[in-house]
Amino acid sequence: MKRKDNLSLWFAGDIKAGFPSAADDFYLERINLNDELIRDPETTFLARVNGDSMKDMRIYNGDLIIVDKALEPKNGHIAVCYIDGEFTLKRLKVVKEKGIVKEIILLPENKEYESIRVTPDQDFIIWGILTHTIIKFS
Repeated sequence: MKRKDNLSLWFAGDIKAGFPSAADDFYLERINLNDELIRDPETTFLARVNGDSMKDMRIYNGDLIIVDKALEPKNGHIAVCYIDGEFTLKRLKVVKEKGIVKEIILLPENKEYESIRVTPDQDFIIWGILTHTIIKFS
């Protein structure tokens, strides 16, 4: 499905983070951010990070994140989870035995925070999987 509200920006090509080369040609083209960042517009959402529990993954307070609700959650993914009435962004640790999920632990990426062990009596869903982060530098 093509969206009509596409956002396209000028794309200057690859930018070297090492030594620049005078031989590189400079060119501009337009690049569609929806095509680059969104797999499925119907299942993809933006959210703003509130807090610093993921700062060691370079996900900071105020950053925008792109979340896809259709992706299958896997061990190690960073996910937006809904737990007991609140949303949180954490790394998933999924413990399985013989292919059956036995335990889910939500891991922060900041030593100042504790892991959250999800228990059966908690209201819990994995709402979506983080696909991109948009960091605001200024």
